[in-house]
This record gives sequence, structure tokens and C-alpha cells, in this order.
Amino acid sequence: MSIYRTTIRALAHLLPQDCYVCGGPTGSLPVCAACAAGLPPLERAGCPVCALPGIDGSPCGACLAEPPHFDATTALYAYAFPVDRLVHGLKYRGRLPLAAYFAVALAKRLSGTAADFVVPLPLHPARMKQRGFNQAQEIARPLSRALGLALLPDACLRRTDGAAQASLPLKARRQSVHDAFECTVDLSGASVAIVDDVMTTGATLDELARTLKRHGAKRVSNWVVARTLHD
Repeated sequence: MSIYRTTIRALAHLLPQDCYVCGGPTGSLPVCAACAAGLPPLERAGCPVCALPGIDGSPCGACLAEPPHFDATTALYAYAFPVDRLVHGLKYRGRLPLAAYFAVALAKRLSGTAADFVVPLPLHPARMKQRGFNQAQEIARPLSRALGLALLPDACLRRTDGAAQASLPLKARRQSVHDAFECTVDLSGASVAIVDDVMTTGATLDELARTLKRHGAKRVSNWVVARTLHD
């Protein structure tokens, strides 16, 4: 753990914080109670595979027509204001206390959910060097502790670092992440949960799930903070 991250965590526990949404005092939390109540929830009755909104909790037409390599997705929020601001604060401004905040919320939603291993979506080494941390791993670490699950932070590596997924159409996104990952452990028969901050089309998560299953994983679930609803 870097000195930077250690210092940030220590200060977060020692100093009062301001809400990352409205700027008001929050005590020890990064989001005040009023703003937390206004975070846009993702309806639980959506597709259980990709988490897009649905009617009765059945798999959506797209997942039935072309099943992804992952088996399920749990997402807390719609990727809309102010969740997008919080995610950007974590990812691009280093607001690391938000990672623990997201982890606590995910742990509440996932209480009682079984998995053998938790795997954070890996960053390419160049992106890791630039950012200084992997936001998925920062969320996965406290989440795995809260759920009492084994974390495999180095089980997977990202070999390629293509264009930002949000800038590409779906077909190009799939092509850009093809063979992007490698796995270094045997996951035979295991249930694995991938942790990430935002699921857009699911192309990156699908490719990692494909890699995990090629290394023996029996079931792969996505545990994400937010889901993009409109491409």
C-alpha cells in the first residue's frame, strides 16, 4: 500500500469530512444522509444477468439471445447524477474514502450471497502507474472483508489497454477487450465475483468472465457500484 493511500485513509478517520455531493458536513462519512437518500437506485426486478431494468426479474431478450460469459450482475445504482460525480471523485480525484463507502453499500445488498473468490477488475500496468491505484481493488478489499470472502487481487492481469470503452460502439468495445486478460490461478469449480465501479455495456466484464471460465470457474457474477442505462 502506498504512503499516499495510507495517509488518505488515516486522515479520513481523523478529520471531519464534507459531503462529496453537496459540500455539507457529514462527520466521518463521505456522503451526507440527505444526498445518500437521493442516490438513484437500480431496480432489483431487472434482468438478473446484466442488471438492465426489466419487468418481472426475468432475463432480458439480449441475454437470452446471446448469453454472456458471466451468469449474474448485482448493481447498486443507475449511473446518473450524483452517482457519476462520486465515481469520478474516486477514480480521477483519488477520493479513496468513497471506495469504502461503496463497499459498505454493496455488502448490505449482497448479504447472504455466496462466492468462493472476489476478483477486482484489473487495470493495465500503464493505467495503474498513471492513476496510482485500482478503484476496483479499493472497493473489493473492504467488500471481501465485510462478506468474509477470499480476495484474489493478483489472480488476473490486464495485457492490453485499449481506448476508453465509453468512446466506442458495442462491436468495437468487444474487439478492443478481446484477449485483454490473463489468469494466473486454477479456479476449477469455483464461484467467482468480479468487482468494478461501473458497468457500461458489459463487454469488459464479459471478457474477464470468459477468461475466468477458461481457467475453471463454474460461475461468474459481477458486483458493481453503478450500471449505465443508456448507451
